[in-house]
Amino acid sequence: MNRIMAIVEREMRKFFRSPALMMASMIFPLVQLIVLGNAFGGKIKDAKLGLVDQDGGTQALKIRQAFDSVRANMRTFLPVYYTNDKQAMEDVRNGKIQGAVIIPPQYSRRVYEQDQPRIALVVDNTDNFMSSTLEGELADITNALNQPNVEPRVLQQTVLQIVELYPYIEYMKYLLPGSIALAMFVSVMIGGGMLYIDDKARGVHEGYLVTPITKTELVFGLNTAGAIKAVLTGVVITIIGSLLSGVSTLLNPFTMLGLLIMILLTSIAFNTMMFLLMVRVEDPLVPRAIFGILNTLLFFPSGSIYPIQAFPFWLRAIAKIDPFTYAIHGFKALLLKEAGFSAIVPDMIYLSLFAGITLSIATPLFKRTL
Repeated sequence: MNRIMAIVEREMRKFFRSPALMMASMIFPLVQLIVLGNAFGGKIKDAKLGLVDQDGGTQALKIRQAFDSVRANMRTFLPVYYTNDKQAMEDVRNGKIQGAVIIPPQYSRRVYEQDQPRIALVVDNTDNFMSSTLEGELADITNALNQPNVEPRVLQQTVLQIVELYPYIEYMKYLLPGSIALAMFVSVMIGGGMLYIDDKARGVHEGYLVTPITKTELVFGLNTAGAIKAVLTGVVITIIGSLLSGVSTLLNPFTMLGLLIMILLTSIAFNTMMFLLMVRVEDPLVPRAIFGILNTLLFFPSGSIYPIQAFPFWLRAIAKIDPFTYAIHGFKALLLKEAGFSAIVPDMIYLSLFAGITLSIATPLFKRTL
């Protein structure tokens, strides 16, 4: 144990003497959390929606009033009034406005005669998110216009009432579990994989060969040091990320304990995985070359940014064995859902088994020779 701790001490001293290295493993996930959290997933506001009123009747006036109500309250879109439908469609095509509603002539008369009254919504469907938002908003407006003035005493239609278990989760909160896992992965990649290969290239590991340290002690020492670095990174990012995104569940003692366990197991799993990948690598350029590939292959299929249920079957298969998937699920259950330990037990079991399997494979592959 003393020999293992000597290796750990050496690795930690080197890590703490490189503040730039420490900051690099923490700043990138935080920047990603702040930028992506505010750039994606937010509710659209102040989109410009053109309105061409070719009718001018009382029913068309109701539509204009509905538009003014949206502008004054939800502000999903701001109406821009046109007199020419061709100009409105041209502006949609050129990106000056995000969509256009055209009220055709005789619209009011068709409403009174119940003769299939219609209005047209012109959208730029190259932007699916914007077009679906405008379509949903206009669908709500038309549904409201179609409601009878006097509600029947007996409800004749089925009404869906949505019950949300949790308050509204902003996208920045949704990204927090993924940012924590990514920060720990970057720490393992830089503070574990890259430093390990650099030390081998510089001949540092040759010094271990003249000591009585066994191969198993070397493996456990290097992995323990890498796991400690990732744990420190995970704790810091969890605290700072929770404060930035407004997650208050961190103050719960049981949540804190669960997070510490998840951070520890995730750190060990990530580090043993990285050690297995780098155990036979000699070229210091290799970890730098595969960093982007590993990030894409492990982070994005994990459900941190988009639900796994939307993936094709082959990507779901990757997510099934990806330790990121279980780490993010555990962090999400604790931070966003305030779930108990029963919710994260499967994640804890998988991460423990994954760490044990990868370490058992990496140990015999480790060479205690030049």
